[in-house]
Amino acid sequence: MSLGLYLHIPYCFSKCRYCDFYSHPGERGVPDAYVEALVRELDRFAPERPLQPDTLYFGGGTPSLLRPEQAKRLIDAARPLPGAEITLEANPETVTEQSLAGFREAGVNRISFGVQSARDTQLRTLGRPHTAKQARAAFAAARRAGFANISGDIMLALPHYTEAEFDETLELIEDGGATHISAYLLKIEPDSAFGKHPPEGLPTGDEAADFYLYAVEQLEHHGYRQYEISNFAKPGYEGRHNLIYWDCGDYLGLGPAAHSCMGGRRFYYPPDTAAFLNDAAAPVMDGSCGAEDYLILQLRLRKGLSLDTYKRLYGKEFSTAQLAFVQNCVRAGYASFDGHTLALTPAGLIVQNSILAQLL
Repeated sequence: MSLGLYLHIPYCFSKCRYCDFYSHPGERGVPDAYVEALVRELDRFAPERPLQPDTLYFGGGTPSLLRPEQAKRLIDAARPLPGAEITLEANPETVTEQSLAGFREAGVNRISFGVQSARDTQLRTLGRPHTAKQARAAFAAARRAGFANISGDIMLALPHYTEAEFDETLELIEDGGATHISAYLLKIEPDSAFGKHPPEGLPTGDEAADFYLYAVEQLEHHGYRQYEISNFAKPGYEGRHNLIYWDCGDYLGLGPAAHSCMGGRRFYYPPDTAAFLNDAAAPVMDGSCGAEDYLILQLRLRKGLSLDTYKRLYGKEFSTAQLAFVQNCVRAGYASFDGHTLALTPAGLIVQNSILAQLL
């Protein structure tokens, strides 16, 4: 069975106004002590032999604050399998052609840039520390450094948003050579700066849905096939790491606030970097991953839920009432169903929570 390894790098320049992830703003690098703490945990979970994950993902925070030699130390300790997908999230303002070449030499083979918007005014509103010019330069530097697998993030339904802003952002990322694009609707999280002081000019729910459908249409038109609710890729460039999550595979997350699911059991590290550094942050058990999780996660994917696999893995079948509801979804244009596989359309993905409420 595939294993995905996630390494959380909680350090960042500054906290974006929409962000509620666990992170430490105001940092300009990653302490060596933190890298050693991650290596310690790798050794703890695999005391006799290396983990050898199929995918390795550096997330954050801002993982591009790592020095290339620190990334190499972690990759070497994990010993990914040959051909493993090794992704590093990066903010445009934190990379140079030299550092990107260093990451590539260290073993990183997939880079993911947080772009969000091609408009500097919007980036300032979001609290992003980079400019559109820096984003363009980062893509160009990544290509020169030898990266062929490049992803870019776009945020949709931002304050005073327009389709023209999306078009400009897509152009920036596509021209940058991206093979993968993640497009997320802005969500106002209660613990974020936006949650405490919401910005003016936010689209209504219906307007946000229209922006999402427009984005799906345009991305597909430009050759980025939607394979998950927020993810689009050129053929063969789907994100293998996140597919492990959505297929309820095994994944191990190391670092403060990192979550894992191994052998159907969930656990996480407390969000406390000091405790993690001092080896005083034992993982906390957090229940199991079962049939309900599988249904929810599979319906995020455009390929949908195979009822045959659902029954084989969990012994579950849809009731007559559930099947009748599915047919109503098909008639409303929210789903497709051939008797074996239930897949949500883009319109269905927008109202996914309502659909799940009827199926669970």
